Amino acid sequence: MTQQTMLMIWIALAVIFAIAEAISVQLVSVWFALGALAAMFLSLFGVDNPGIQIAVFLGVSIAALVATRPLAKKLMQKRVQPTNADRSIGQTGRVTKEINNALGQGEVNLKGVIWTARSCDEDLVIPENTFVTALRIEGVKLIVAPTESKEEIK
Repeated sequence: MTQQTMLMIWIALAVIFAIAEAISVQLVSVWFALGALAAMFLSLFGVDNPGIQIAVFLGVSIAALVATRPLAKKLMQKRVQPTNADRSIGQTGRVTKEINNALGQGEVNLKGVIWTARSCDEDLVIPENTFVTALRIEGVKLIVAPTESKEEIK
């Protein structure tokens, strides 16, 4: 292959990897874009051996990956910040307004706080004064299930 052809190949690869990185935002191809740029510069400055260019592409890509991946992984890691509301999960409360998912209604008094509530079972209607256990929180709604417990946790 000619030096001009290899230069165009490396430019195309660098652009493709950069676009893939911009679309994914997951740090999956930035290292290959750097490797392609390094090989492109070799081609631009007269190194016309494709084997050397490919070796530099692989070497720079792997070196960039090894050097930056642990830092990138640490920065991309999702941090779950527990809230006071998370303490309500697993607690028992009392239904203060009938829970009916079909009508989009329901309230639960849990530890002295009134929550908008939904049943964990789509078709289950939970009558007023029933004791329920908080299973999870979705947005500002408490997802609950009826419980055998007859004692509210205050």
